[in-house]
Amino acid sequence: MSIDIISLKTEMQARSNHLRNQGKTIGFVPTMGYLHEGHLSLMRLTKSMADTLVVSIFVNPTQFGPGEDLGAYPRDFERDQSLCRKEGVDVLFYPTASQMYGPRFQTFIALEQLPLHLCGISRPAFFRGVATVVTKLFNIVKPNTAIFGQKDYQQLMVIRQLVQDLDLDIQISSGPTVRESDGLAMSSRNAYLSASQRPSALTLYQALCQTRDHLENGLTDAKALIQSAVSLILSFPETVIDYITICDPDTLEDIQTIDRPAVMALAVKVGKTRLIDNMMLYCTRA
Repeated sequence: MSIDIISLKTEMQARSNHLRNQGKTIGFVPTMGYLHEGHLSLMRLTKSMADTLVVSIFVNPTQFGPGEDLGAYPRDFERDQSLCRKEGVDVLFYPTASQMYGPRFQTFIALEQLPLHLCGISRPAFFRGVATVVTKLFNIVKPNTAIFGQKDYQQLMVIRQLVQDLDLDIQISSGPTVRESDGLAMSSRNAYLSASQRPSALTLYQALCQTRDHLENGLTDAKALIQSAVSLILSFPETVIDYITICDPDTLEDIQTIDRPAVMALAVKVGKTRLIDNMMLYCTRA
C-alpha cells in the first residue's frame, strides 16, 4: 500500500487543508519512532475513527534534559516506514528539528499544575517540551482526533488539559497499555535492556499487580502499598527508583487511602534505562 511521506510543515498543512476541504476527517498518532506494537495498536484505533490516518515521527529535542538520551534514542526510519505502510497509514509526517524549531524559536507552552507530579519532578523541562511540540503538531496536521497511549498516563492528562485550556477543536482518545508476553510495558527504550536486566525490568509490572492484589485483600493504605512495591523492586539488581506514587487520576496529587479510583504510577531506572508504568486501582470493599 502506498504511503505519502512529508517532511515540510507547509506541505503537511496544505495536505490537511485539502483533506478538510473535501470533508475528510483526520486521525493523528504522534510518535518518536522506533515503532512497536503499542504504537501500531493506536494506529488501528485511529484508522477506525477517521477517514485519513496521519502518523508523525519526530524525536523532539525540547523534551530531553541535559544528560538524557536524545542522541542515543533508537531510530530506524526504514523499519518504521514499512510498519506504517502495513498498517495502512495514509501520510507519514517526518520533519527535521530545524523544520520544527527555527533559529529564533522562543515560544513554549507550560502547564502550571500537572507537571509538578510524577515524571515532572525529576524531568522539569519534559512536559514543557511535550506540550509545545504537541501543540505545534496539532497546528500542522490539523487532526479531528488524536490518540495517545495510557502507558504515558501523565502525558495523556497533560495533553487533555492542554486541549481543554486552549479550546482546541480536537478529540483526544487513549489506547490501553500494550505489554510484551512477560508483562513488560512496550516502550522504544526496552531496546536498551540487556537479557540480564530483563528480570529487574519486569518488577515494575509485578509491583503493580502485587499492589492490586493487596488492595483486593483489603489493604488500602497508600504508604504501606508503596513500601511493599519498593521492597519488591529493590530486591532485584540494577534498580533505582525515581518515584512510586498512588495518586488522584485527574489531579495526580498523592492520596493516602484508596477509597476511590486511583492511579499507581512508577518510574524506575534499570541500569541506565528509565522505565515507566502505571495501573488504575479500584477499592472493591465498602
